[in-house]
Amino acid sequence: MSRKSKNSSGKDFFRRLRDPRLWLMLFLPGLAVTVALSFVHWTSPSWLGFLDYKVYDVLLKQRPRPVQSGHVAVIDLDEKSLAEIGQWPWPRHQVALLLGRLKQYGVLAVGMDVIFAEPDQTSPESIRKKLASLGVNMDFTGLPDDLRDNDRLLARMLGAGPYVLGYFFTYQASDSATAQACKLPPPRLAVRRSQDAAGASLLLAQAYSAVCPLPELAASGGWAGFFNSFPDRDNIVRWVPLAVSYNQTAFPSLAVSTLMRAFGDQGAVLSVSPDGYGGQDMDITLDMGELGKRRVPLDRRGGLLLDYRGPARTFPYISAADVMRGDVAAADLRGKIVFLGTSARGLQDIRATPLDQEFPGVEAHATIADMILSDKYLRHPIDAWYLELMLLAAFGLGVTVLLMFTRSLWVGALSLLAGGGMWYASALCMNRLDLYVSPLTPLMALGVNFTLLTFLKFLNEERQKRFIQGAFSHYLSPDVVSQIVDEPGKLTLTGEEKDVSILFSDVRGFTTMSEKLSPTQVVALLHEYLTPMTRLVTGSFGTLDKFIGDAIMAFWNAPLDVADHPRKSVETALSMLRELDTLNVGFRERYGFEIQIGIGLHHGPVRVGNFGSEDLFDYTIIGDNVNLCSRLEGLTKYYHQRVLVTGAVRDSAGAGFLWQEVDRVRVKGKNEPVSIHTVHGLAAAVPPELAQELARWDEGLALYRQGNFREALAVFEALKADTGQELYGLYASRCRALEAAPPGPDWDGVFEHTTK
Repeated sequence: MSRKSKNSSGKDFFRRLRDPRLWLMLFLPGLAVTVALSFVHWTSPSWLGFLDYKVYDVLLKQRPRPVQSGHVAVIDLDEKSLAEIGQWPWPRHQVALLLGRLKQYGVLAVGMDVIFAEPDQTSPESIRKKLASLGVNMDFTGLPDDLRDNDRLLARMLGAGPYVLGYFFTYQASDSATAQACKLPPPRLAVRRSQDAAGASLLLAQAYSAVCPLPELAASGGWAGFFNSFPDRDNIVRWVPLAVSYNQTAFPSLAVSTLMRAFGDQGAVLSVSPDGYGGQDMDITLDMGELGKRRVPLDRRGGLLLDYRGPARTFPYISAADVMRGDVAAADLRGKIVFLGTSARGLQDIRATPLDQEFPGVEAHATIADMILSDKYLRHPIDAWYLELMLLAAFGLGVTVLLMFTRSLWVGALSLLAGGGMWYASALCMNRLDLYVSPLTPLMALGVNFTLLTFLKFLNEERQKRFIQGAFSHYLSPDVVSQIVDEPGKLTLTGEEKDVSILFSDVRGFTTMSEKLSPTQVVALLHEYLTPMTRLVTGSFGTLDKFIGDAIMAFWNAPLDVADHPRKSVETALSMLRELDTLNVGFRERYGFEIQIGIGLHHGPVRVGNFGSEDLFDYTIIGDNVNLCSRLEGLTKYYHQRVLVTGAVRDSAGAGFLWQEVDRVRVKGKNEPVSIHTVHGLAAAVPPELAQELARWDEGLALYRQGNFREALAVFEALKADTGQELYGLYASRCRALEAAPPGPDWDGVFEHTTK
């Protein structure tokens, strides 16, 4: 790019920068949309959350599956187990047998995703009591006391092994009135507040009641954890709470309690500190013995974003029936942390996740445990939320500013690149940094602003088209204006070299005539004269360049190409003369006089385009040929002709016109001679006597140029006497002067005009 074009681009940029219409039409709507979307992002309405869930799901599905720790398995109360052992709930002695088998296999801990909330109705003692109520006395002989009560049997098993009971919290205040009173095992979860958070309430999810294990079981086991999950509004589980507040105490989840039980009752610490945004930073620290400590980041409500290892059954699933029969390889369970749950459809512990619509709930606990063992977490911290807000503002305002100064096509391409980059960056953050930064609202700002502002630009362009059509209709033919509007690419307003036909016309003696009229009458006269003359120009596909007082300047073949433009310029000149004859009838009646005009026509190359200063310019033509045409119009008075055209016009206008050569001249400021002609109309409409007159004129002009001034004088005097035309008298006078003072041998018949 040249330095000149660079300067031009820079000046255009600053000109647009100062244009208030641009700011009102594009920047203010773009700013309003960005502010509105920022408010939506801030308030997070349900519909926005729903869309964000779907974006998160797509990114999670394309995320490479995390590597499992290999220390977690699921003991499945599957369809096979229910078929072999019986429907659920099983007798508690069967559950005790299952737990005993797991202990024998050497598992580190068993987290039970089931609740033993009611006494076992299959215990021998329970059966005896029910029969006694019916009047039937029944006793068991030879049955040890330990086997009379299945719940007591299970309690002894719980007290002898690494088992963690499950329970369920309820979160409706109305549930607390009907919930059974229960005492949960100690949570073993200490709360440590920073100095800034001392005395502040925990922002954990608040439970109002609990569905607890039997007191006998809870007291014997001593370990328990809740297994609630909080599905999102679309009923898909993405977050799971690891701590819940109940009776002003923080309780751990089943997965956290099972890990604590597996690694020697080291306990856990819930750390709370202000996050700087009006909320709380939370994390749970677990002592994993030889594995070291694990710091688990939580959200502001104590939840963990599940980094699913895959669809259902990604973890090893071992049938409970196989465990009870001893058909499991020891290596599959030794040293493992297992969770007891069900995949059977009839037990209704199936959840929907982003990766699977039929995901057993027990596998969610396995996922949490595996995340903590791997010490790798997927996070969406509050900082990312604010980053999304800043990206929203940057994308919204960025596309707004670009659309103000750049074509929509380029902005569209850049927007696609920016949108793709935002999506790629979000995927990269999730895949490499385990950080979820939602691209939703930044992409919404990008898309909504681009669509809205492009539509506004389209409306503005339509207004500009209508403006162009209205404005150019005063200068161009309606057909040309329509072509410009339909195909603006053909319109060139920058400077270019082009071959055009030029017309100058002027009212003779207008200053003298206007002295007889009032200013109002002068304006009315000009309006009556210029209006039809302008319409004749534009009606022949000409371009009205300007009015110079009572003078008209017009040209053909720019800004759009016009076929046969020399012929159209001649036809227009003849039409203007005919129109003037009609107008003069009214002028005689209203003003008491007629007006006469002179028209000059020329055809040749010029420079056409926008010319002027940086702030004010005009679309016009410049060059020697423009000056020549102007001189030609001035010569109409000298030669007493209404129209004078150059030989270039005569040769290019085509057949059908009756021409009369007037002279060969050298005008002021030019060295090359120019032949000038007048046109009497269409040849077919010329009366015979005019044709005879022109034949005699051609004879006299030939004698004149041969230097036979005496013979030429006789022809011109005769023509003047017969027709009264001043042109012939002009040539008669010229012949007398040349005869009296003959020119030199280098005389070429060219008359030189020394004045304009």
